[in-house]
Amino acid sequence: MNFATAIDDYTKEQLIQLLIHQQAMNAKLTHELAILKRQKFAATSEAYTGEQQRELFETLDTDLAAVTAEMEQLALTNPLQAEPAKQQPKRVRLPAELPRTDIHHEPDSTLCQCGCQMKRIGEDVAEKLDYQPGVFTVERHVRGKWVCHQCETLVQAPVPAQIIDKGIPTSGLLAQVLVAKYADHLPLYRQSGIFERSGLAIPDSTLSEWVGRCGVALQPLVDALKQELLTQPVLHADETPLPMLKPGHGKTHRAYLWSYCSTPLSSMRSVVFDFAESRGGKHAEQFLGRWRGTLVCDDFPGYKALFKSGITEAGCMAHARRKFHELWANHSSQIAGEVLDLYARLYDVEREASLLDPAQRLAIRQTQAKPVVDALHQWLLVQRQRVPGGGATFKAIEYSLNRWSALTHYLNDP
Repeated sequence: MNFATAIDDYTKEQLIQLLIHQQAMNAKLTHELAILKRQKFAATSEAYTGEQQRELFETLDTDLAAVTAEMEQLALTNPLQAEPAKQQPKRVRLPAELPRTDIHHEPDSTLCQCGCQMKRIGEDVAEKLDYQPGVFTVERHVRGKWVCHQCETLVQAPVPAQIIDKGIPTSGLLAQVLVAKYADHLPLYRQSGIFERSGLAIPDSTLSEWVGRCGVALQPLVDALKQELLTQPVLHADETPLPMLKPGHGKTHRAYLWSYCSTPLSSMRSVVFDFAESRGGKHAEQFLGRWRGTLVCDDFPGYKALFKSGITEAGCMAHARRKFHELWANHSSQIAGEVLDLYARLYDVEREASLLDPAQRLAIRQTQAKPVVDALHQWLLVQRQRVPGGGATFKAIEYSLNRWSALTHYLNDP
């Protein structure tokens, strides 16, 4: 059977439907290709490079340091079960050429309880390594010793609280390491090289131990922040994929960083990140626990179980708008341009509403935003009948219509 004979077997209506289907598929593939071209990807190779191996070792050392710190804390609470401490390596003295700043700690009063004036008989000196970008300095903490010759009472200022007990880094140096690693994405082995150029090489294994101990020290703050966050009536939630190295596999695994934050209208601005090795909805359930409020999120199915348990769903207007913006940016879609104008009017109303109190905010949404929302809904219904099914435009319209109740929830909730 030749091509002409095959065409003759179709009716005119079937050919029209086939053509519409092929056009929709071509538009869909063209749209997806345009999105991929606009995105900036990192290297696609998942080869187990030397840099990845270093990062893996950093992670392992950090985890080991965190576990060690927790075990030491448990040993303090139950000394009978504590194992004898292993002999620690001898610490190398800090270089004498580094500039030093003396910080004196003296008792509040040097008058003895017996009424005699104490005399200074000596001091204890502990050196802490501090760091300013590009410059190492040493803080010399000098703790004077005062004694009463009459009753031989010895008084000395207590040792200031340290993040790492008997460690050499100051809080400033630890903050530098943490910010560089997590905010500036500088692996610890690179930081070690930077420190070496500044005059003092600090092994990346030592930096890993510091990071692990800081993680343990900061955990109570994270717990307190989470507890405070869960008192908010409205929260935003989202999850971001992250590549995670799998020891022994020589490749990466997709993990997720779940984020929960208060709204811009809340007096408390905070965000808590929760790392998980999967995108299962159980992670959100475990984090939120008994919290029952309004959750602003996208259409990810992992949140659906939460809404069955009493949490109110609020849709994210930015996710709905983004699908039309991609059509407009990639193809200069006229339809997308029309709907973006309607979304822009909603955003204009919201900018004004954000400056008002809750009652006024609700009123302006009802009087100014609701008519635009109604017009947008009618526009979506009409356009859905006009555009071919299966294409990117149809899917963008379907996303908004399927989540219409969640997307418009904010009109009745200030």
